[in-house]
Amino acid sequence: MPDSPPPLATYDASSIQVLEGLQAVRKRPGMYIGSTDARGLHHLITEVVDNSIDEVLAGACTDISVTLHSDGSCSVADNGRGIPIEEHPKYHKPALEIVMTILHAGSKFDRGTYKVSGGLHGVGVHVVNALSEWLEVRVKRSGREYYQRYQQGAPVAPLADVGPAETTGTEIRFLPDATVFETLAFDREVVERRLKELSFLNPTVTIHFRDEAAGREASYHHAGGISEFVEDLNSSLTSLFAPPIYLHAQRDTTDIEVAIQYNDGYNETTLAFVNNIHTFDGGTHVVGLRAALTRTFNDYARRSGGLKGDKEGLTGEDVREGLACVLSVKVLEPQFEGQTKARLGNSEVKGQVESAVNDKLAEFLEEHPAVGQTLIAKAVRAAQAREAARKARELTRRKGLLEGGGLPGKLADCHSRNPAECELFIVEGDSAGGTAKQGRDREFQAILPLWGKILNVEKARLDKMLQNDAIRALITAIGAGVGDEVDLTKLRYHKIILMTDADVDGAHIRTLLLTLFYRKMNELISEGHVYIAQAPLYRIQKGTRFQYAYSDEERDRILAEFGDGRGVTMQRYKGLGEMNAEQLAETTMRPGPRTLLRVTIEDAIRANEIFKILMGEDVEPRRQYIQEHAIEVTNLDV
Repeated sequence: MPDSPPPLATYDASSIQVLEGLQAVRKRPGMYIGSTDARGLHHLITEVVDNSIDEVLAGACTDISVTLHSDGSCSVADNGRGIPIEEHPKYHKPALEIVMTILHAGSKFDRGTYKVSGGLHGVGVHVVNALSEWLEVRVKRSGREYYQRYQQGAPVAPLADVGPAETTGTEIRFLPDATVFETLAFDREVVERRLKELSFLNPTVTIHFRDEAAGREASYHHAGGISEFVEDLNSSLTSLFAPPIYLHAQRDTTDIEVAIQYNDGYNETTLAFVNNIHTFDGGTHVVGLRAALTRTFNDYARRSGGLKGDKEGLTGEDVREGLACVLSVKVLEPQFEGQTKARLGNSEVKGQVESAVNDKLAEFLEEHPAVGQTLIAKAVRAAQAREAARKARELTRRKGLLEGGGLPGKLADCHSRNPAECELFIVEGDSAGGTAKQGRDREFQAILPLWGKILNVEKARLDKMLQNDAIRALITAIGAGVGDEVDLTKLRYHKIILMTDADVDGAHIRTLLLTLFYRKMNELISEGHVYIAQAPLYRIQKGTRFQYAYSDEERDRILAEFGDGRGVTMQRYKGLGEMNAEQLAETTMRPGPRTLLRVTIEDAIRANEIFKILMGEDVEPRRQYIQEHAIEVTNLDV
């Protein structure tokens, strides 16, 4: 007889939990900041800085200072009006304490205080307070300075008047809670990039940054606004005209700013913002922008003779080739899809942006015919290349069918046909490929060795890219398509793992592959399907005992642990092929012991900049980058 099921737990009124104050935030932090990894950690700074930026938008703040302190805390200070400290008429507590301790409390819901704000979802400084080991706030207001300290969201003591103040503003300093976050280390580059981005979007503010531990200081002020932003995006490329096209319009209550500048490359970089929030996944404002670009370019091309009346029109992909664009809209009541605010959902904004860009861009093209003809000629060439790419894709499909099944001959496929459990390891060369094939689990792990030179797609159109045998094999094996035809429902493996050697050649191949995914199959990265395998650098043995080291620091720790003396042997792995199949499997391939790094695009601006610098035509920016970052290089094997 089967075992009897366990008795049900009592379910009555006592089962219902009420999380008071900020307990809900500490119980489920991911609901409020997206995650508790590095991304969530940096979101704390974003929330505090955004409050200061809202003061900028209200015309009350011109100066913001952000400091990463040596003790791991972060402070944000501004010269705004200062958070109100008077007693709240309903709760009979200082307004500051209400803001710091009650969910969905704040002035962003009052249109008389802030006409435009990104902080409309109730996720703000009170959430930062809840997820901090401690937080201190200083407010200068009405000629006095006030101070209050909190621990894990709760006030330690009442709000205190600590003396006179000659200026106004707010300073918040907090230490993230180690019991909440997986990492407590702020990344200076991540913080600086966001501050620089905000200085472009808000040309009236100066933002100061200081990293005490690194001894780094910087200030950002960009009076040219988003036009300067676009020039910065194109700094490592050759622009087709200068200055950028700048469009500013008001549609109902929505304020629309667009800066456009084309370069001689083949990739599009469009950054979209709503109330200063970077909408990574686009939304209705981006749909409106793209519709306007396609329509306006087609209308102008036909009027100017760039397209004949009976000829097929230019597609959106054609008119966006080589485009660098920043779109910034200010919306009174933004409706974001998801708590992380990655996509705008307001349906009316599509028409507003489309109308504004249609009118302003058409006017610009008529007034600047030389620029207009240059852009139409580029779009027509892109259309011709698109048609060539279509024929190349058709040829690839037909060739695959004729040769049987369409899968590359070097692919060692897995038995499972469930994409959710299947993994594709992309390895460097036949030697490593042979070892990986022996060490894999045939049920769910497939191996594709790369051969020949991978094309640098940063400097190639799609039609040329599809002539490269290695890239064609890779696209065919993955199965989801390429370019504007990417369809993740056809993805054959939900984990695509780059497993290359830890040397210069391996790093180069990995960068080329990531450039391919970022530029031509971006959905693979944005949906979390691309990983980098972490292979060990050393195998250290003493007697029958051995350990693997994945860094020089780990190597030194293990050597010290082993006594670093007689009987200790150390093997340095210069390539995957130097490991036998079992070693590769147990360190790098087998779920459990292995370490995989998921490739994410936390900051599309930085990813775009690095790919242009490292893989683009211009040598000078690449030289400068290498000089600036050479000191950070470890394990260089030439």
